[in-house]
Order: sequence, then C-alpha cells, then structure tokens
Amino acid sequence: MAQRIAIISGDGIGVEVIREAQRVLERLIVSRRLALELVLFDWGAEKYLREGISLPAGALQMLSREFAAILIGALGDPRVPSNQHAVDILLGIRFGLDLYVSQRPVKLYDARLCPLKGRSERDVNLIIFRENTEGAYVGMGGNLKPGMDDEVAIQEDLNTRRGVERILVYAFEYANNRGLKRVCMSDKSNAMPSGHGLWQRVFQEVRARYPQVEARHLYIDTLAMELLRDPAQFDVIVTCNMFGDILSDLGAQLVGGLGIAPSANIHPGRTSMFEPVHGSAPSLAGKNRANPMAAILAAGMMLEYLGHAGAARDVESAVVEAIRQERTTPDLGGSLGTHEVGEWIRNRL
Repeated sequence: MAQRIAIISGDGIGVEVIREAQRVLERLIVSRRLALELVLFDWGAEKYLREGISLPAGALQMLSREFAAILIGALGDPRVPSNQHAVDILLGIRFGLDLYVSQRPVKLYDARLCPLKGRSERDVNLIIFRENTEGAYVGMGGNLKPGMDDEVAIQEDLNTRRGVERILVYAFEYANNRGLKRVCMSDKSNAMPSGHGLWQRVFQEVRARYPQVEARHLYIDTLAMELLRDPAQFDVIVTCNMFGDILSDLGAQLVGGLGIAPSANIHPGRTSMFEPVHGSAPSLAGKNRANPMAAILAAGMMLEYLGHAGAARDVESAVVEAIRQERTTPDLGGSLGTHEVGEWIRNRL
C-alpha cells in the first residue's frame, strides 16, 4: 500500500516553496517508483478567513490514522493579527500528535556560505534536538491587570521527567546508531534550578547508559558562544524547547541562512511532520523570490523517515549540486527564482 502524505502549504511563501517540494516528490514517485500518495489540504489563513476554520474537527485523528507523514509550509498572515490559525494548526499538530522530537540539522554544503572565516564543510556538520512539547511554549500563564501600570505577566516553563528523559534518550540513540561520538546537553540550571535541575539529574542517569558516547554539559550562553567559536566540536546537541528554537536559528546562519534550514517534528513510529524552519514572509509572497531548498530538504528528511533513504540522499545531493553551481535564489548569491531553483533540482534528479 502507498504511504499517504498530507501536504499543507500554509501561508505566504509557504505556498510557493511547498509547491516546489511537492513537485520534487511527484518526480521521485515516477522516477524511483516510490509508493507514495500525496494528499493536499487547504488549511491556512485563506480558509480561516473564509470559513472560520483552522484545524477542522477530527483532523488529528484522521492524520494519525490515515497518514504516514505531513509536509507543511510556514503559517502566518497579517490579515490574522492574532495568528490564531497558525497556533491551531502548527502547534495543534505538534502537541496533538505528541511530536516530541524537533530534529534540526546544521550542515554546511558550501564553505563560501559560512560567515565564520576559514571554516570548511567538515567543520559545520551537527544536529540539534529540541524538546518539542514542553518548556516555555506550552502556553501556561496569564496576565493580571492587563494594560495597567502594575500589570503582572506570568509564563510557566513546564518540564516533566518523562518529557526530558525521552528526548535525551532519542539524542543518545541517534548518536549511537550513527557512530557519532559526542552529545552535548544544554540548559540554564544555574539560574533555573527547579525546571532545569531536572534536566541535569536525568542527563546524568541517561548518559550512564551510553558509556561509548562522550557526554558533555554546557550552559546555554556558553554553548551559543562555543557554537560560534568552534562548531566542529559538536556532533549532537540536545536541549529544551525555547533554547532549541534559538540555537537552531543560530545554526542556520552558520550554513547560509533559513532558506536552507529544514526540520522534522517526530514521534518515532508514528505520523510525523516535516517543514522548513523559515516563516511565511508575506512581503515576499507571490514574487518568485523565496528559496525553496529548505522545503525540498524537509521533504528529503521525510523520505528518510519513511524508509526511502536512497531517494533522500538523492534529494540532498541535488540541492548540494545546485548550491555549488550557484543555481540558487538571491539569498545564496544566485539569480534564479523559486520555481527555477525547484525545476533545476527536479531536472538534476
């Protein structure tokens, strides 16, 4: 039976870049005879404005029951100032399907794209695992006396032993299964001894199960400095939701920007979601200027997750060749448009 993939284009440039990724998948379905079925959904700002519906009733159950994976574009539209539809769809899927692993590769494909002097492709090749369902992004908190001079705002940072342990185990297993030697866990337990003290205690327990992996801890501020000073010292980084969000954007800048930064939201063995890291960039929408490579690489990550490792390698190789031949959008120094880059990559495949 064909593996079904839900495609949600999103808003702004999401529509354009996901279209190119979809066309790459369609090309591979034919050329590699992949047993995939692509199903398009119109969830996004247009539907929300037209019908008042963001994530339809029963959507999560349908996705988990009928689909192997989800490919989603950026969400966000100035016509919806609250971004409620984006919260409902993106965070709704992440939390509703318990996609606790945010997997964000930081991989330099061409040394000229790295802003650090004297760095080669070998120096910047790591992966960041971000806990994806807890931390400061769970929406716990509130405001007392909003708009008044003595307003009080509270935002809770939620950490559970189960949540911390499973993301740490995933990071160590990933390193162990791929022959990677180093795992670095980062927190701010010196300033947040309750929530991040839990990370410290669980980290000490989990690292003892993997004596063959070099385990290291750095506070988040130190890690950010070290990532800029010498990225070659890292193989795997694992951290909480907020810190992982920040670090992965920092990492994206080391390899050429958000235009080539893919990500995965995973629950092992279940329906998982793949997306470019960048936002919807409404000012660029419809101008054929957005870089589709992050979306195409996200599709490649999805193929690997679904068991099509050869096709995933081919996608990455085609993107690398496009970068090296400067068949890129202007953000990477090229002169092509969104569609032309996607077409070049498809022809390369």
